[in-house]
Amino acid sequence: MIHFTAGLITMGFLVASLFFVKFWRKTRDILFLAFAAAFFLLAANQALTVLIDIPRDEKSYLYILRLIAFSIIIVSILQKNYKTPSKDNRK
Repeated sequence: MIHFTAGLITMGFLVASLFFVKFWRKTRDILFLAFAAAFFLLAANQALTVLIDIPRDEKSYLYILRLIAFSIIIVSILQKNYKTPSKDNRK
């Protein structure tokens, strides 16, 4: 049952990643691309944890994928919020 649930979670992460790629293709906003990459890394983390059969994922080297994914999200949000407006957008 654990493997089945892990597969569902992996599929959910991949679907979220594909949605963000779709939004990125429409808007070309780098934030959507960052979220797509982060969700792809979360899917890889979940899938590899089950495929390699690691009993406790927080004690494995694969935890670094989760750390990278959340770092991408944080950096992209900060970059989006603190980006200086261009000359054309100022009023």
